[in-house]
Amino acid sequence: MIDYAQGSGKQYHTNVGPDDIGKYVIMPGDPKRCRKIADCLDDARLVADVREFVTYTGRLDGVKVSVTSTGIGGPSAAIAIEELSKCGAHTFIRVGTCGGMQDDVMGGDLVIATGAIRMEGTTKEYAPIEYPAVPDFDVTCALVDAAKEKNLRFHTGVVQSKDSFFGQHEPEVMPVSYELENKWQAWLRMGAVASEMESAALFIAGSFLRVRVGACFLVLANQERAKKGLPNEQAHDTDSAIRLAIDGLRKLF
Repeated sequence: MIDYAQGSGKQYHTNVGPDDIGKYVIMPGDPKRCRKIADCLDDARLVADVREFVTYTGRLDGVKVSVTSTGIGGPSAAIAIEELSKCGAHTFIRVGTCGGMQDDVMGGDLVIATGAIRMEGTTKEYAPIEYPAVPDFDVTCALVDAAKEKNLRFHTGVVQSKDSFFGQHEPEVMPVSYELENKWQAWLRMGAVASEMESAALFIAGSFLRVRVGACFLVLANQERAKKGLPNEQAHDTDSAIRLAIDGLRKLF
């Protein structure tokens, strides 16, 4: 492979090297959320800020931990986990936001993914579609245990990973509305709990790279509740999801 970093010793897209990051990484989508997560660490410092990839590194209970944003969607998420794993990271927790799908998944709740529907394009360049996108069992259990200990309202289940935000929220205007709407109904009938955009890519890439990956989310709202005229409060404060990721990570040291 061509060395696009031209011998710098840094990864091309994220601009990090082995000395810059910890073995444990928390991965938000939003670069602006990195500082908020880094504030939960001791002696955190900014080590890279390139494109959508912002990285801070500090210590949690004395253990070196990094925070790296992935941007929106599977391609950039896969790049991030590939380059971080090349630098020695082996445990990743995605912390982000999602939209609820089942009626009992409400704004302000948390979701811990036990699998992801591969309704995106990135993973097709890693594994045949028959291969499931599943998180690491130990990471998932750590997140569940942390949520129970804090008495948080949370759900576990399969999430839908998509490439088009507006394909989810305005499927009827899309040329392929027949496919989007029919598949959405299938996911609902199968019990999918939430929709987001990065987990499938991280789970599949993580399986290939032999690293541990898990994911937790804040539910922003639930369009299915809105369609049925049910109360549909919105939540935008990601503090609870961040704390869950931090507490879950502690159990993996």
